[in-house]
Amino acid sequence: MSGQQLAEKLGNQTAVIGVIGLGYVGLPLIRAFTSAGFRCMGFDVDQSKVDKLNAGQSYIKHIDPSLIKALITEKKFEPTSDMSRLREADCVIICVPTPLNESRDPDLSYIEGTAHSIAKALRPGQLVVLESTTHPTTTRVNVLPVLEATGLKAGSDFFLAFSPEREDPGNPTFSAEGIPKVVGGYDPVSTELACTMYSKAVVRVVPVSSMEIAEACKILENTYRAVNIALVNELKMLYDKMGIDVWEVIDAAKTKPFGFQAFYPGPGLGGHCIPIDPFYLTWLARKHGEQTRFIELAGEINVHMPSYVITRLAEFLNDAGKPIKGSKICILGAAYKKDVDDPRESPSFELMKILISRKADLSYNDPHVPVLPKMRHYPDLPHMESQELTPEFLASQDCVLISTDHSAYDYQYIVKHSKFVLDTRNATKNVVEGREKIRKA
Repeated sequence: MSGQQLAEKLGNQTAVIGVIGLGYVGLPLIRAFTSAGFRCMGFDVDQSKVDKLNAGQSYIKHIDPSLIKALITEKKFEPTSDMSRLREADCVIICVPTPLNESRDPDLSYIEGTAHSIAKALRPGQLVVLESTTHPTTTRVNVLPVLEATGLKAGSDFFLAFSPEREDPGNPTFSAEGIPKVVGGYDPVSTELACTMYSKAVVRVVPVSSMEIAEACKILENTYRAVNIALVNELKMLYDKMGIDVWEVIDAAKTKPFGFQAFYPGPGLGGHCIPIDPFYLTWLARKHGEQTRFIELAGEINVHMPSYVITRLAEFLNDAGKPIKGSKICILGAAYKKDVDDPRESPSFELMKILISRKADLSYNDPHVPVLPKMRHYPDLPHMESQELTPEFLASQDCVLISTDHSAYDYQYIVKHSKFVLDTRNATKNVVEGREKIRKA
């Protein structure tokens, strides 16, 4: 199949869209393409995910199981773990994880492994698009050579592009369909084909001049957020010592109608992108003999926040004549942000790790995460289940630590029945009674 034939299939929506990685990025993308009239194939090495999807179930809170069931029944979506079937897809979109290794360098093994799987099934006329967040040059250096090792050439035999994912899990305002897509191709034909594909499913496509521009765009977006969050985290630590409420300061500052955007402090960064992506850039800078001191400093501040929270907790308990050792501590929230079931890089796990190392009697509650999942960087955390927040349970805890400010929580109720509450999210802002029990961190 030629590029022209692929363009025609994309134009009349007969092209088959294949998505590799059926997680928080891949599934919403499939929803967008099936809504636009395309048939989709979903690929994942996790057979349990494939089995659940084929049974019409969803393991992501904001993806309705009824939608999955309908797509399977109507044969608009076929999940599989058989990577040899990649050949059946006209377009292949890569949405796999890109974590950091133990030394905080980029771990591109998922991308590279996926590229090898695609290469085994690659045929003329296919479009391959990398969406996984990564540093500039990844598509050209780590994906392109693997695909061209088949003897097929990019830009003529197959087509290659990068388009960064911009998924915001649980955000009802911006779904995958409503978020503009930046697209940079290996060559003009690849860019045009990728733009044609995405234009059928998303509100707006923004073509850029190269794959590297598209890759750098994503890193800029997330580094911008990481740096600004580090700023308010640092201000929080200073203002705490001065007896100044940083959240009230931010609320006052955001009344300025220009030149200011509100960012908020917390117990640490969470999610797949913001805690990780700036370190891609610092790693790349070192390779080029440069230093990104500003970005590295922001990373240090954000990484330090869980330890700061524990220090505040120790001070809080000390005022009541208690050490952390042996104290009953309940962490509210295992997800990385409010109202989602996504635990990726959640600072709650680091808080749990520290508290367990200091011999606290630890428990947690999260209405969206009923069982604490096994996490790559926290293999030693014990099995735990979300505890019901009964008056008796809350009263039995020496401190309730709010790590994630879920809307489902009744904060007045929590404060009423708890001995002490340490609030890292300003979640208790509107609590009227029992404010003497609250400290912020």
